[in-house]
Amino acid sequence: MAGKRSSYNLLSVLPHVTPRDLQLIAMLDQHRVLTTDQVHRLLFQAERTCQLRLAELRDLALVERFRFHRPSGGTFPWHWTLGLNGHRFAAAAAGRAEPTPRAAAQAVARMSANPHLPHLLACNEFFVRLAAHARRSPAARLPRWWSEARATAEFQMVRPDGHGIWTVDERTVGFFLECDRNTEAQRRLVGKFAAYERLAATVGAHYPVLLWLSSPERERAVQTTLRREPPAVPVATATHDSDPAGPVWLPVHGTVRVGLHQMESSHGRASAANPNYRDGQLHLHGDTAYPWS
Repeated sequence: MAGKRSSYNLLSVLPHVTPRDLQLIAMLDQHRVLTTDQVHRLLFQAERTCQLRLAELRDLALVERFRFHRPSGGTFPWHWTLGLNGHRFAAAAAGRAEPTPRAAAQAVARMSANPHLPHLLACNEFFVRLAAHARRSPAARLPRWWSEARATAEFQMVRPDGHGIWTVDERTVGFFLECDRNTEAQRRLVGKFAAYERLAATVGAHYPVLLWLSSPERERAVQTTLRREPPAVPVATATHDSDPAGPVWLPVHGTVRVGLHQMESSHGRASAANPNYRDGQLHLHGDTAYPWS
């Protein structure tokens, strides 16, 4: 079956591809892996419809999947990434060289064995929750969702786990995500703020840094540390069990939890070093037409 899928010609597949399929391919190209549940919340209304369409896309070699055994029994959810034709289409759209079948298969294998896979899924989950909220709320939009690689390439001076633009009732806030799974020392986590302070001083991109933390205990410890020497950029914390679109963010300089759209934010000055500006004009959207933008 795998050989049959990989032998499909990309052009013969395209008549079967919908705009929603193209959105999924674009997301997987940038964000690398999503679970079935995440794809459902991003793009579908009915879970069964999502499952059936993913199976069809796999038959067309546009996506591929893997999952793991649960120590307690059963399996974890399917994890979806690009298949051979998905890689071919994404490469053609971006002007990259077409991958070989071997290279595409190796990409899936590397993703399944990636020791940072839980962290990547957690980062994507943060944005999936924002996007899912925007699908339900006409007042909210997520016009930008940049991966770590994209954000690092664009801003250069910082390496966040993700970057986004969030709008509620016409108030637009940019932010950087630092997703913490309690796998690194607090001093290393706190040490990241120096780069954000340099970015703010250089191009004026004064965005809140969101620390999405693994537990309330971790949040209390990080808040205590940060309040001793508050960073020069806005910082707020919340935990993984919270909805990042809600009033769950506790600013280091405050005592009341607020919504993301209520935080201080500045998109900076027009300059060649600021990716928010193109040709002297402010642009706060991503390159991909996501369904919630």
